[in-house]
Amino acid sequence: QVQLVESGGGLVQPGGSLRLSCAGSGSISSRNAMAWFRQAPGKQRELVAGISTGGSTNYKNYLKGRFFITRDNVKNMVYLQMNSLKPEDTAVYYCSAARTRVWSGNVDYWGQGTQVTVSS
Repeated sequence: QVQLVESGGGLVQPGGSLRLSCAGSGSISSRNAMAWFRQAPGKQRELVAGISTGGSTNYKNYLKGRFFITRDNVKNMVYLQMNSLKPEDTAVYYCSAARTRVWSGNVDYWGQGTQVTVSS
């Protein structure tokens, strides 16, 4: 059984930082490409960043330089470091995984999501 469990969400002031974590278990391993998506109220779910098993990354263009995705293949973890947060970053953030090693945009597994709220 595949499980992706996110943690690290919460309330943060504008300009602050948060680090989200995602723990993979079951058949999720270092052989799976991983990604973070987000969905704001009334909007479609969008890709934030993806990372392949070898460490190569893809970002939503306008998030480059503020958000950073990394992974720990030994621990089966993927992280999203979010800096200089803005109110428009408020959303539910979802961890995802693909059956492929290279991130190509296809998602096979989803986590439950963690809420991130940026507000003063």
